[in-house]
Amino acid sequence: MGTPSQGSAAVAAARVDLCALDLMPVFAKEMIAGGVAGAFSKTAIAPLERLKILLQTRTNEFRSLGVLKSLNKLRKHDGVLGFYKGNGASVLRIVPYAALHYMAYERYRCWILGNCPALGTGPVVDLLAGSASGGTAVLCTYPLDLARTKLAFQVNNSDQPSSGLKRPIAPPSYGGIKDVFRGVYAEGGARALYRGVGPTLMGILPYAGLKFYIYEGLKAHVPEDYKNSVTLKLSCGAAAGLFGQTLTYPLDVVRRQMQVQSHLQHDQSGGPRITGTFQGLKIIKQTQGWRQLFAGLSLNYIKVVPSVAIGFTAYDTMKHLLKIPPRESIKSDQGST
Repeated sequence: MGTPSQGSAAVAAARVDLCALDLMPVFAKEMIAGGVAGAFSKTAIAPLERLKILLQTRTNEFRSLGVLKSLNKLRKHDGVLGFYKGNGASVLRIVPYAALHYMAYERYRCWILGNCPALGTGPVVDLLAGSASGGTAVLCTYPLDLARTKLAFQVNNSDQPSSGLKRPIAPPSYGGIKDVFRGVYAEGGARALYRGVGPTLMGILPYAGLKFYIYEGLKAHVPEDYKNSVTLKLSCGAAAGLFGQTLTYPLDVVRRQMQVQSHLQHDQSGGPRITGTFQGLKIIKQTQGWRQLFAGLSLNYIKVVPSVAIGFTAYDTMKHLLKIPPRESIKSDQGST
């Protein structure tokens, strides 16, 4: 009863949706695909991501435990949901970040190819476009990364809340993303929302550039028959990510420690308060040892491979669902206009 009309209405709605999808510009589809892929990959590795932040900032409490024991300690103190503390802010950040990062990379690459023909189409273009897109995405989403770190830094009922980094003043407790923004803004104004952005940019510019440089360079040496292989893309992406992370990881440690320190604190680690990138590298080396500059790096290696795998799978699935044309056809269309 009423089934034929309902069926025709459903078909009509599907046709409208199809038309809307066809009318959507390619760059918008790429942003959606990249955002969804970023959200899936970040959520999948959220427990490892939070543990990495704790290894970078709460040195003595977690450094000697190892990965499994540290995860077990987190579960006892914060419960299973504690593995995902700060993941809301992380997802809110990674969706626009990944969307902007990949879309901006394509746009910067096209701009460089059109305005700097002397560079050719080699890996230098990928290095420049990747660096520029990484910086653009960071500047647009950094306050969300700050909020994610503040939330992930908190551990309920810690056995020794001051055994890691010496804190003359207890760090504030935040209930959510809005609470972090409100507290940080009240503490130091809008500028405080970008605390640590210096080492972040210094890290992301070479990392994002190297990531695209190595990824595209490796793919260029692969036989044509294998260039569309998901396994190949995963392998090239993992190699690029691992290499780039190793070179820029100390800057990430400085960024995390700058983010969690309070505006009112003058001594967090037995030395001066971190106020800059190179000063932070020197202070951490002197007061915490050079090994602290690589705290959590092995864990970062562990999470890179599944992150890249899930990211590529989700991105390819979304490209298929959104009917994004191959990269070659997009380039030819842009070249003909």
